[in-house]
Amino acid sequence: SQGIIERDETPMEKEIAHLHQADFEFSDIFYFCRKGFEAIVEDEVTQRFSSEELVSWNLLTRTNVNFHYISLRLTVVWVIGVIVRYCFLLPLRFTLAAIGITSMIVGTTMVGQLPNSSVKNYLSEVVHLTCSRILVRALSGTIHYHNKENKPQKGGICVANHTSPIDAIILTNDGCYAMVGQVHGGLMGVIQRATVKACPHVWFERSEIKDRHLVTKRLREHVADKSKLPILIFPEGTCINNTSVMMFKKGSFEIGGTIYPVAIKYDPQFGDAFWNSSKYNIVSYLLRIMTSWAIVCNVWYMPPMVRKEGEDAVQFANRVKSAIARQGGLTELHWDGGLKRAKVKDSFKEEQQKNYSKMLVRNGSIG
Repeated sequence: SQGIIERDETPMEKEIAHLHQADFEFSDIFYFCRKGFEAIVEDEVTQRFSSEELVSWNLLTRTNVNFHYISLRLTVVWVIGVIVRYCFLLPLRFTLAAIGITSMIVGTTMVGQLPNSSVKNYLSEVVHLTCSRILVRALSGTIHYHNKENKPQKGGICVANHTSPIDAIILTNDGCYAMVGQVHGGLMGVIQRATVKACPHVWFERSEIKDRHLVTKRLREHVADKSKLPILIFPEGTCINNTSVMMFKKGSFEIGGTIYPVAIKYDPQFGDAFWNSSKYNIVSYLLRIMTSWAIVCNVWYMPPMVRKEGEDAVQFANRVKSAIARQGGLTELHWDGGLKRAKVKDSFKEEQQKNYSKMLVRNGSIG
């Protein structure tokens, strides 16, 4: 086990069945105490929102959690690595990132002045692809794309697991997509206003993003036009640490149309792509990314999926999530990623308490 504690993976129902079948005994308390400590120390939800760490430092990652003195030789190697990453790689990458962002703003603004036509669409795709590839170079990105025959098509919806804000750049390095998201200010707002002139991205105001019916309506209109680029959506709604796939929000699967699943898996040996937004702001995160040795990942394009007859949006979302988890070698969890910031609802706690009580009574562990 790579966790803090080594868990017994036997389901609780089976373990309780092995307890005394008669009256409850005082010694049984220790079993429940152990389960309680396991849940507090390392529950399966909280650990998905912390950086994935290697068992041992291989001189390629930043460090294993933090630098620990092992020997003089390794210390010298680590210091040389810090100098290379911060004094040589960082300035070069920052320059490339500035070129890519500036080119994106200028290029899309110029293309946006052209009348709607096939020429405008072609030039828009060229600008988006070129600038995305410059930005990937700024991350020293090494990306392996698999099964390109399954790449998302126009009029469809591309859904992928979410590890980092750079997921979008990783995908647009190999194809063009219509982005969906909230309108921002600052530099991000400038980029959004420029790109939407050249490509039909779907940006929502803060007040609009809360109106689920309005969001669904605009996305359906986009998907209905088969000449528009496929929509790119991350249904988890938050970043997960490259080990798991958590609950997919059903809204993306109520729109209709063809779903094109994509699995993204980063190699943690060269750099940690996960964004722990509770710990780092976007500037700190980008600094960590750009001072890593490289961003290496695999992207699998999967066969398109459609909603089956009699299948509701939740069932469809779970089926797509399961397929992505299997392909990417990720752990599938049913928990909502919103638990990253929100507390568990009281109704959910009560439901678990009832199930636990039934379990005890059914197995005769209490008198």
